[in-house]
Amino acid sequence: MLQHQIDNKSYERFLLNQTNFDKAIPEAIRSQAILAVKDHYTFDFLSLSEEYSEYELEQALIKNIRSFLSELGGAFAFIGNQYRLDVGGQEYFIDLLLFHRRLRCLVAIELKVGDFKPEHKGKMEFYLEALDCQERLEGENPPIGMIICRYKNKTVVEYALRTASRPIGVATYTIVPQLPDDYRDELPSPEAIAEHLRFWDGREESDE
Repeated sequence: MLQHQIDNKSYERFLLNQTNFDKAIPEAIRSQAILAVKDHYTFDFLSLSEEYSEYELEQALIKNIRSFLSELGGAFAFIGNQYRLDVGGQEYFIDLLLFHRRLRCLVAIELKVGDFKPEHKGKMEFYLEALDCQERLEGENPPIGMIICRYKNKTVVEYALRTASRPIGVATYTIVPQLPDDYRDELPSPEAIAEHLRFWDGREESDE
């Protein structure tokens, strides 16, 4: 586990994370909360096609829940996916709802397969308000939100979080670890690999 964290540069990602925890979380648990959220996650345990939906990403994470929780940091417990909230007679669904054992708080996660957008922050604040009013138990700390998206512009995230009153962190993810630039030119393109496979498939059929 230690080697895995070193290889994934987890320490750097904790230091680089983008949150508003400095102003939105009580000082007593602030440091622990900052350490609970990374700037980037590697979901290399997933097997997804090149094009996939948010639903497919969510389902893949659920099927690999143990690896997912381990990548998050190990102190998270799974509560549910598509967690239903009833607000004013209308239904809303949180992609993933977790509980952080050390922080003693609910953690709402929204998954985005594209870029982070400022409106994602408003939606998360709404979810956190509802969780705080309807789901938080006595003795628990206020809920935290995590928006995990494929890409983010750090300046856009910074501006969006400046006005957030609820604690929110924004992170990115990759499915397959990215190759170092030095190696990319040394490997064949996906098209060349596909052509090579077609060639050998054709040879096998002719041999038959």
